[in-house]
Amino acid sequence: MRYRNRLALGLALGGAALASPASAGNGHYVPGVEGLNGALVPPPGLYYRGYLARYEIDSLRDGGGDAAPGRNRGEVTALVNRLVWITDRQILGADYGVEAILPVVDTSLRFGGVGLNDGDSGLGDLFLSPLVLGWHGERWDAVFAAGQWLDTGDHAADRPASPGKGFDSTMLTLGGAWHFDDSRRWTLSALSRYETHGRQDATGITPGDSLVVEWGLGHRLDSGLTLGLVGYDAWQLEDDGGVAVAGDKAEQHAIGVEAGYFWPALGLGLNAAFYHEYDNRAAPQGDLLRLTLTQAF
Repeated sequence: MRYRNRLALGLALGGAALASPASAGNGHYVPGVEGLNGALVPPPGLYYRGYLARYEIDSLRDGGGDAAPGRNRGEVTALVNRLVWITDRQILGADYGVEAILPVVDTSLRFGGVGLNDGDSGLGDLFLSPLVLGWHGERWDAVFAAGQWLDTGDHAADRPASPGKGFDSTMLTLGGAWHFDDSRRWTLSALSRYETHGRQDATGITPGDSLVVEWGLGHRLDSGLTLGLVGYDAWQLEDDGGVAVAGDKAEQHAIGVEAGYFWPALGLGLNAAFYHEYDNRAAPQGDLLRLTLTQAF
């Protein structure tokens, strides 16, 4: 029964990406794709998770958080395909697994204030993780993972809507969850992603390291429906390398709500979340709508 509850509550091992400079700050990983119970690893098995995300940009923010002049709008729509295999093997007392992620992205940018009008679509950068570890206690869960974003998507330096980033990134994941009661009805979770980036060949720029923290406070009702508050905070930690003058470091901050339901007999879960960004800096700002389907095989 406890394994079934873990499967129902979450599947957040390595992350997903909209793979667009307009939606992911200076890194590959896009905050807001996991939400409630983000640090829970499911029992051994093979899983597919599909994320349908829509990011609506309503402004560009400078380093002080003020809106740039002019009309600056954009949309990023992505279907992120993720395959996860949790094996029967254990390492350091944790369930061991691997995963792969491949996004399909469509981006439209109309930043009149800075004279930019661009659109593009295609496959984003591929993510591979050979190391996913999940620990489980009576009232807690924890996850650690490591993987690589590969420079596989199309990218052009003069096309900011390109589906690829133009550089590799190594991503480390660390997270945990605490359940306030034995039946795990109330759960507080936090999930962090740290990315260190490679050099972008087209520009010679090496983006500074970045950190994302996602959190969620959820409650599972007697009906099985889970409701809760979610949020994310993202920071560029270092200046970009390979530039003559350092620019402002990007930040993103958002709060939102999420609802989810899991059908154990079908091995099927559905989640929906809406986030509102409220204090971004040196980055676009807008709203994120995310739908998630999880299927166990």
